[in-house]
Amino acid sequence: MIRAIERFDLSKGHAFSSFAIPYIRGEIQHYLRDKSPSVRVPRHWLSLERKSVAVIKDLQVQFNRNPSDAEVAAVLEISVEEWQEIKLAHLNREPLSLDAPVQDEDEGATCLGELVPDTKYRSFQLAQEDQIRVQQALSMLEKRTREILEFVFLYDLTQKETAERLGISAVTVSRRVKKGLDLLKEIMTKQL
Repeated sequence: MIRAIERFDLSKGHAFSSFAIPYIRGEIQHYLRDKSPSVRVPRHWLSLERKSVAVIKDLQVQFNRNPSDAEVAAVLEISVEEWQEIKLAHLNREPLSLDAPVQDEDEGATCLGELVPDTKYRSFQLAQEDQIRVQQALSMLEKRTREILEFVFLYDLTQKETAERLGISAVTVSRRVKKGLDLLKEIMTKQL
């Protein structure tokens, strides 16, 4: 409100309320966007988390050690699983940037993004290793079966086109493809 008063220009001929209401609403929205937690934790859990601080202190004094999750959950009258979810939610209320620096004794400083594995990422190195393993397994197959698999899978020919090129029936190509794939699977499983 004070900023709205300071920025209001009476000479423009507008009513103060016309200027102040959108200005104050905008300031409130900016504050909520910038200062509020990004992850919404249920109010009930926030209440239990605040209550747990006193409970944990009391249990530490009583037992002369840190209480277990089961002991804290029993005093709060909730399940151990719910207490663990509440603790996890409290720890993860604010997101971390993947650029956040992380100190490692062996490696030195790095960023969090370097430590988080990407399950969908397959490095070029792995693709090359897979290709080498497939080529090695193909070389162990009989010549005709290897040729058929190469025509069908590497050169993307249909089984009929492969049969015409090799001067054999499409049925033979189909049988050799099935047999060749079974053999490749067996060979590559042994390699692992």
